[in-house]
Amino acid sequence: MTATLGLARDVGVLHACRALGFPRATLYRHQREKPTVIQKHTSKRALSPRERQTVLDTLHSETFMDKAPAEVYATLLDHGTYHCSIRTMYRILESHNEVRERRNQLRHPQYKKPELLATAPNQVWSWDITKLLGPEKWTYFYLYVILDIFSRYAVGWMVALVESAALAQHLIRETCLKQHISQGQLTIHSDRGPSMASKPVALLLADLGVTKTHSRPHVSNDNPYSEAQFKTLKYRPDFPDRFGSHEDARGFCRTFFNWYNTEHRHFGIGLMTPENVHTGHSQEIWHQRQAVLHLAYSANPERFVRSVPKPMQLPQAVWINPPKMGGSIDISLP
Repeated sequence: MTATLGLARDVGVLHACRALGFPRATLYRHQREKPTVIQKHTSKRALSPRERQTVLDTLHSETFMDKAPAEVYATLLDHGTYHCSIRTMYRILESHNEVRERRNQLRHPQYKKPELLATAPNQVWSWDITKLLGPEKWTYFYLYVILDIFSRYAVGWMVALVESAALAQHLIRETCLKQHISQGQLTIHSDRGPSMASKPVALLLADLGVTKTHSRPHVSNDNPYSEAQFKTLKYRPDFPDRFGSHEDARGFCRTFFNWYNTEHRHFGIGLMTPENVHTGHSQEIWHQRQAVLHLAYSANPERFVRSVPKPMQLPQAVWINPPKMGGSIDISLP
């Protein structure tokens, strides 16, 4: 700054700042006189330091050490003594960090928002369990589903009579073997249900080299893909009010997941089927669709006002809770 000031005397502030790359605003700010700090006057009504110490010693005394300031205030008045108001007692205690919750209360831990990114299949899986109504009231079957969030492909599912960590452990192990998951490749995300947060499942994932993450309590948006898949299941026209038996539920789910993986054109993956994205055939299909649209444009260009139509874009990245400056990224294929 000294060099800039020296040069400014000869060529002017503007040229000096441009030559040395020094901001003019900074130069002007340093040239201003620093404002005089106005000392805050103490009110004439305030207690003197000696009086404040007297109040503090009274509150610390054996007689009043376990009493609230309001009770101390009233007791002193009954004995013909007045030091200060109740609020001033609190101010004095607060200035010495003596106003706090004395009980050892249970405090809820701060849960971190999960932020997961998948740029290819078998990087992030989401899994959950939903109930299917049985033949009688208060009877249920439990549907376990593991979903790849990038391709939306249901990589594993199971219908069971109970919800248990042992069954979840078995399904996860078999699905990882089927998909040839290697150490450090996969992250599995779930909510905090009993089976999801169980010790057997945690030990299994550690043995497999799989990272586990959990949703925050009572935050359904932290597991959106599993929730959306269950909605697709239960909004199917042929989804029954109740299932007659365990085999009935398994038969329905077998048909559903075959349709979901191989026939369902999913809006979130460019109207591809989950199987096409999961197996890496989506770009080939995208080019085929583009060729069809080119022929349609060549035959009737007047029907397309802006330009040659393009198929829906394919996902390049999929997030669970993207950062504030991030989000899902799409790729435009040539």
